[in-house]
Amino acid sequence: MKASVAIQTLPAAANDEELIRIVDEVIAYIKSTGLNYYVGPFETAIEGDDYDQLMDVVKQCQHVAVQAGAESVSAYIKVTYRPEGEVLTIDKKVTKHHQ
Repeated sequence: MKASVAIQTLPAAANDEELIRIVDEVIAYIKSTGLNYYVGPFETAIEGDDYDQLMDVVKQCQHVAVQAGAESVSAYIKVTYRPEGEVLTIDKKVTKHHQ
């Protein structure tokens, strides 16, 4: 993998149930991309070889949240990019902690 991102999507929502519903829509979108991803309690990590594709996914997450009913959405994003090498994969980072 040449790049990984972590995104925490924070939609404006009337209550916790609505917030979870909107975030679930964003996660469903991420799943639909076919990229490798990992859902954590605060953010979702996504990895791939195409940096531009990952940035497009991050951008689209905001649109998905608004389309799902959020009046506004904030996001915290972390990016690791190594165009001439490999970044640490999700599996290398967390597998040992989930066995």
